[in-house]
Amino acid sequence: MNLPQRITIVEVGPRDGLQSEKKTLPTETKVRLIERLAAAGLGVVEATSFVSATAVPQLADADEVLRRLRRKTGVRYPVLVPNEKGLERAMAAGATEIAVFGSASDAYSRKNLGHTREEALEMFRPVVRRAKDSGMFVRGYLSMVIADPWDGPTPVVLAVDAGRRMLDLGCDELSLGDTVGAGTPVTVDRLVRGFLAADITPDRLAVHLHDTHHQALANVLTVLGLGITTIDASVAGLGGSTVVSDPHGNLATEDLVFFCDGSGIETGVSLAALLDTATWLRGELGR
Repeated sequence: MNLPQRITIVEVGPRDGLQSEKKTLPTETKVRLIERLAAAGLGVVEATSFVSATAVPQLADADEVLRRLRRKTGVRYPVLVPNEKGLERAMAAGATEIAVFGSASDAYSRKNLGHTREEALEMFRPVVRRAKDSGMFVRGYLSMVIADPWDGPTPVVLAVDAGRRMLDLGCDELSLGDTVGAGTPVTVDRLVRGFLAADITPDRLAVHLHDTHHQALANVLTVLGLGITTIDASVAGLGGSTVVSDPHGNLATEDLVFFCDGSGIETGVSLAALLDTATWLRGELGR
């Protein structure tokens, strides 16, 4: 099998995981979570989101979380920003890396962002430009790349077009989101090959997989064989779309690390420390 020697895990639990929870954790607990994940060996930990507190009350303390965070040398702490106002808040709080969130489907873009896909892309333009001018690394999330609950299956050509446009705006990396976990190895293979055929190299791509139908690790194996080595995951499998009803969790980071450890793929992450953190987090959430 054509497997890489090492992969990069982008831990999204403190943002994508906690924003989906009914219980809002205290600021100090969120900071402790981020610090525990970094101590476990994760090199990229998405810390929070500078969205409206009305839209996502679970992350209303984003400014304070970043200010209190004791950053570990060599670890990246990106934050999600929805618009220029969010970027300004993030910069004031000390963010050095951001992400923007788009959709391959028009229906989800309207429901999640309140804008059409085209409007959202234009909304990102000044955000990405200003972030890049400030020397920031910018990640682009592209959701619903396989299927959308309202629009149905997402044509590969549509996903590739939306992804290409986000990269053309200036995004350094594009994370392909199977937001409802509809992907299988066949459909994920078809999607990634569509991007590769459009001359978008694997080093600019990542995947963000949901485990709705327990296909996430099979899909990871598929993308690894195609050269993608950046994988998003969420500690304890927390998270899911806040728009889609009955959301299912993201790929659990501990499952991904177990898979890699058993496949001879380096992650730099201690599975024991990660499992301890997942157990502790479940307790904090009352699970």
